[in-house]
Amino acid sequence: MKRLEWRTPMLALAPALALVACLGTLALGGCGSGGGRPQVVLFCAQDRIYADPVIKRFEERTGIQVLVQTDAEASKTVGLVTRLIARKARPECDVFWNNELAQALVLKSEGILEAYASPSAEGLPERQRDAEHCWTGFAARARVILYNTELVQPGEEPKSIWDLADPRFKDKVAIARPLWGTTFTHAAALFQALGPEKAKEFFQKLKANGVKVAPGNAMARNMVADGEAAVCLTDTDDAHGAYMNKRPVKVVFPDQDGIGTLVIPNTAMLIKGGPNTENGKKLIDFLLTAEVEALLAQSESAQMPLRPGVPGPPEPFGLEKVKRMDVDWPGLAQRFPEVKAFIEGEFVK
Repeated sequence: MKRLEWRTPMLALAPALALVACLGTLALGGCGSGGGRPQVVLFCAQDRIYADPVIKRFEERTGIQVLVQTDAEASKTVGLVTRLIARKARPECDVFWNNELAQALVLKSEGILEAYASPSAEGLPERQRDAEHCWTGFAARARVILYNTELVQPGEEPKSIWDLADPRFKDKVAIARPLWGTTFTHAAALFQALGPEKAKEFFQKLKANGVKVAPGNAMARNMVADGEAAVCLTDTDDAHGAYMNKRPVKVVFPDQDGIGTLVIPNTAMLIKGGPNTENGKKLIDFLLTAEVEALLAQSESAQMPLRPGVPGPPEPFGLEKVKRMDVDWPGLAQRFPEVKAFIEGEFVK
């Protein structure tokens, strides 16, 4: 099967994170003064190809120049959070647009976020907002199973994450390394939904079943699309990319008869003490609008609006009929040390 050339950013090496943090100020300084234009500094974990149209529209609407900092695919959220923590005493950033939620909880616990109750949050679900207004969720993705229709016979399709540990998929399953990003968030959510012992059992059975560990979700998707694996866990934006490229794949929202599917929103948050706080508030106000949710839904990333009435992405990527996993987001952060220690023990040694 011919391998498709995917548009995937280069993988950043973990040891480089400290250097990136040290060079952050220099990188921002090189962006220029903007010729006197008002500015806002945005750390963005969302893929630039999807974020840029949103940023451009904000700049056109407000006249405010957005100075954007990103990181690489597999470590982008962790890398940006590392910089934010390293620069806590002298923040270089105004707004963090995170493409998931776990690290927003970390930043809040570190005292890096400034409470801001944006008027644009009206209509977004209360459960996707921080009670103290330190972060707000919008435009979600879901953790789904993607399978290759040429390798999985009719009637053998996986319906639950537990099916990935079934002997019929031995040595045929791929996942992203569950130490960061949405895969780590998923692991923590399973510890909460199933209880620690049952969640540990799942990952241990997955490992015993010969799971292939990829550097990131897009890479796991590639393995299934290219026939190197039959099944993977990935995010809906990555799965949608395979659909767009007409690969022999289908998506499954898992555990609709059980705990449900994990839905993870983007999050917008204001950094405490940032250099352009008032412009940061204006950017957050824009990010949380129905307009932006619609833009992201119509993009190739197929982000799923959380606000009722906003047109969603094409089938099968809508949330209307999906049973969602019930997640206590603040409580999830308390599980991170336990989950991290377990995952490192199983997948790093």
